[in-house]
Amino acid sequence: MATVVKTLKLRVKDKHASLLLQMARQVSFVWNFINALSSRSIRERGKWLSAYDIHPYTKGAAKELGLHSQTLQCVAQEYVTRRRQCKRARLNWRKSIGSQRSLGWIPINTGAASWKNGQVYHNGHYFSVWDSYGLGQYKFKTASFNEDARGRWYFNVAVEVETKPTEATASVGIDLGLKDCATTSTGQKLHGRWYRELEPQLAVAQRARKKQRVKAIHAKIANRRKDEIHKFTTNLVKNNAAIFVGDVASAKLVKTRMAKSTLDAGWSSLKTALEYKCHQAGVVFEEVNEAYSTQTCSACGSLPQSRPKGIADLGIREWKCSECGAVHERDVNAARNILAAGHCRLAGGISCL
Repeated sequence: MATVVKTLKLRVKDKHASLLLQMARQVSFVWNFINALSSRSIRERGKWLSAYDIHPYTKGAAKELGLHSQTLQCVAQEYVTRRRQCKRARLNWRKSIGSQRSLGWIPINTGAASWKNGQVYHNGHYFSVWDSYGLGQYKFKTASFNEDARGRWYFNVAVEVETKPTEATASVGIDLGLKDCATTSTGQKLHGRWYRELEPQLAVAQRARKKQRVKAIHAKIANRRKDEIHKFTTNLVKNNAAIFVGDVASAKLVKTRMAKSTLDAGWSSLKTALEYKCHQAGVVFEEVNEAYSTQTCSACGSLPQSRPKGIADLGIREWKCSECGAVHERDVNAARNILAAGHCRLAGGISCL
């Protein structure tokens, strides 16, 4: 049995929303104070303050603000991390009011939250959650309360869980696409187009200026995408010992007329889910070069004249190899070539195709 760190997300009951919102406003106040302090230090003294340098300036303010003392330390650490990532002397201000306000966020350090009397206990308050994981069996590590666009609050906590390595021996290749979000070398498909399905309802709500309805539809689209991606990836990890996926990137496609379909497909979410689930289950996960995977015949390995070529032939979903006569379903053929490339990479240590 291996032990891995996993983040659990639980919905907080709405009766705590006002208290959490009040705490989130104080967190935003601390963030903005640190932002001003850091930018002034850089401008006047040329010194980039670390989280350790910031702590003395916020020490003792937790009680006055109604926050846990370690929450202020977490805010300072997060600010320094984001400042380093963005390579900027000053970050955006967190807004607590107005139509463009920042979503609520309350970071919690290890040991600052616990499970007591069937509730989450933090900073002297008990928070009721819909416990679908049995939190009583876990020891909390770092955590946070987060608000979504609809004003609903969630408790996200990192815990250590024991995982059992997979006993499967099969392997599978995955071709990412727009018509179908993903197609495996065995013919299994993940039908995407979640946004497209609800786009007519979204257009009606937007024209009627029903903001809450628009937010609800966007949340429904995101939830559908997450649900189907998690089910699809969990099934793949459970039944395979090696998973190979094409290295297609959405960065270029989002600049074309296919941008809406590309963003709707959720390739990044799919690959992220596959990567961490494979790591937990001891499954090999690799991204391989998918160049010519659609045009190559998976039966004979040739590039026949009858192959679909370029954007002009995207409408061709089935084709017949003029060299060996094999009939291919476009995406399944590409997934099989990706699987072959993955096997070659494992054998030789380099990508090939």
